[in-house]
Amino acid sequence: MIASPPAEGPFGVEPPSSRAQPSSLYPGRFLFAATARASFGPRVDRLGRLLFAGDPIADAAIDALGSYDRRTAHAIIDAGARGGARGVSEAPEAVRAYFDALYTLPLWADRARADRGGRLLFRTSMLTGLVLGAKSLLLGYAAPGGNKPLVLAGGLLERAPQRLNETARYVRGVALPGGIFPGGEGFVITAKVRLMHAQLRRSLLTDARWKIQEWGVPANQHDMAATILLFSSELLSGLQALGVAIAAEERDDYMHLWRVAGHLMGVDPEILPANAGDATELTAMIAATQGEPDADSRALAQALLESPSRAAVTEDERKNALRQIILFRVAARELLGDQMADALGVQPTPFRRAFPLFKRLIASGERVQKMVGDGQAMKAGQTYWDNIRDLGLARYGFGFELPQL
Repeated sequence: MIASPPAEGPFGVEPPSSRAQPSSLYPGRFLFAATARASFGPRVDRLGRLLFAGDPIADAAIDALGSYDRRTAHAIIDAGARGGARGVSEAPEAVRAYFDALYTLPLWADRARADRGGRLLFRTSMLTGLVLGAKSLLLGYAAPGGNKPLVLAGGLLERAPQRLNETARYVRGVALPGGIFPGGEGFVITAKVRLMHAQLRRSLLTDARWKIQEWGVPANQHDMAATILLFSSELLSGLQALGVAIAAEERDDYMHLWRVAGHLMGVDPEILPANAGDATELTAMIAATQGEPDADSRALAQALLESPSRAAVTEDERKNALRQIILFRVAARELLGDQMADALGVQPTPFRRAFPLFKRLIASGERVQKMVGDGQAMKAGQTYWDNIRDLGLARYGFGFELPQL
């Protein structure tokens, strides 16, 4: 049973009396619109305006939760994530509406397809982890406006290992069989992360440091869709660049998995990729209107690069961390290209000369897996991702709690 909220509470900040209103169609970070319009037409303007768009359902839920103390608010969120609106029957209407929306999946959401797509994560295990860190997350940091919520949230170096582990646990939870559907681990995490984004918007929109005319709304629709691209199409292209063979049906099923995840994360259907073709087009539009990585991009990249060393406790872990950092730098320069790697401050390493051999070994392994089946690879992959989960639970707890800025 959830008690009625008190008149005021210490959870987060008080709801702003009015949201900051933009005075232009899109913020200053949205560049080269005229040039991009020549290639993509008027869709470019709609893309830019989504930088000012939040997530009304989640925002309303967070405003309603602002009257509760922090412990009670988290108890409500956990109960709703695991049981839907019926689990929080006495919570405010906006909170019940949020969980109702989460538990109402669209007709196109196909669990069998999503489960098949998730198998890719487990059969490629460490390679997916490498691409996630050396490509997907770095590309997310490269956006000079999109990286500002992370920077202003603080703890750039200190929280980098935890942030990396929580990202990996989220991706694992989504890919588990049934993981992104009600009752699944990824579903529960998504329900909480979406509210984390809303709390971040709520806090930063009242923060004098936030430049809405330059950066747009924190955790906006444009950036949420871009994040889905990083975990879906960009991860696929990274695996293929390493030499992993991905059949068309497996690729499409994996994209479907992240379409469901994007829907649950609150991404507007207008900007949610339905397939690999949509994802490629949206990626190109975003790239055509995005500025170069800035100092914050490089600081975030450096924090990510150093995270294995910061997380290491034993001497063996420290030695292994050094090897991970070298592999990370080699893979980042290979997967991002030298120009982007330089812009992010990822220094070159002579070990890159060995990368073609690394790719040939991967290709050989793929051929063997095709001949004998992927049973062993799936088992090893499950162990790999379970170890990441167990490490995170031991060091950081479940995590995914609302930020308090």
